[in-house]
Amino acid sequence: MVNAEEKLLSRFPKQRPELPGAYRAIYVEHYRRNREGGSPASSLARRMEMWMHRKVAGDLPRMRHGYSTLEIGSGNLNHLEYELPSNRYDIVEPFVELYENSPNRSRVQNFYRDLKEIRDRQFDRIVSIAAFEHLCDLPSVVAKSALLLAPGGELRVAVPSEGTILWKLGWTFTTGIEFRLRHGLDYGVLMRQEHVNTAKEIAGILNIFFRNTRRTVFGICAPLSFYQFFQCADPDTGRCERYLLMR
Repeated sequence: MVNAEEKLLSRFPKQRPELPGAYRAIYVEHYRRNREGGSPASSLARRMEMWMHRKVAGDLPRMRHGYSTLEIGSGNLNHLEYELPSNRYDIVEPFVELYENSPNRSRVQNFYRDLKEIRDRQFDRIVSIAAFEHLCDLPSVVAKSALLLAPGGELRVAVPSEGTILWKLGWTFTTGIEFRLRHGLDYGVLMRQEHVNTAKEIAGILNIFFRNTRRTVFGICAPLSFYQFFQCADPDTGRCERYLLMR
């Protein structure tokens, strides 16, 4: 009999829905405007997203000098505004156009397009903000991240509460309306193409590969929230290695 964890893992890797041509034509422009807060709706969203950035950076006051950080899905490097200067800050971001002109670029030591490029390195903390909902092969990313953590290190992940009614209502009546007025298109099509994982699925995958996972929400509870933050420690390295070997 297939247990709940195996059933969840069997959903991956997922296939991203193909984006219609009209959406592809404005994708880069929209994504950049959205990340930079270049419209009233995205500016409001960015102010709300500050909660995620602050939660992820909440461990910094107690970090020892010289700690190392890896950010997965760094986008335009806007999270660096919440980070203290450190000896080493590396990123994984395949979309080079997003960060190539960022004023924070000089603070990054190493740039990677994929986690698989990282060899013989460990990090005291691995962070990610609003990225895990986009990853088609999420279990592999989580397992690899766990193996890249130094002893005592943490994976700190913040995501929108995709799959909940509050999150859907939030974007429907803000970015969704603005997107239709600007482009004459349904924002839901873009969201379905971008957000391939729900917050519930993300929580489940994190719990599979980490023995100690704590969740905090921006809202009343997980089903009634806008954002969720996960603090993950004590990875099950044996399980991570076995999973990756089977891929």
